[in-house]
Amino acid sequence: MKISYDPEADAMYIELVSDISQVKTLQLSDNIALDFGIGEVFVGIEILDAKNVLANGNMPELLIENLECKVAWFYLIDIL
Repeated sequence: MKISYDPEADAMYIELVSDISQVKTLQLSDNIALDFGIGEVFVGIEILDAKNVLANGNMPELLIENLECKVAWFYLIDIL
């Protein structure tokens, strides 16, 4: 899983499956879209106007509980 945030566009993408070239997009609202790959594999979530959609004007902190994951050190540099 990869979460990307573009502060200039205030857009966030939560990529659940990587290396998928063809997706169908289901628009849930003006600001939220779901991407599905072949076989209806859930690929990712796009959130526009992310600060307002997620946290009333502020980017929320991320907390992952009960999940073992690997974090590359170079991603941490971008966060810090």
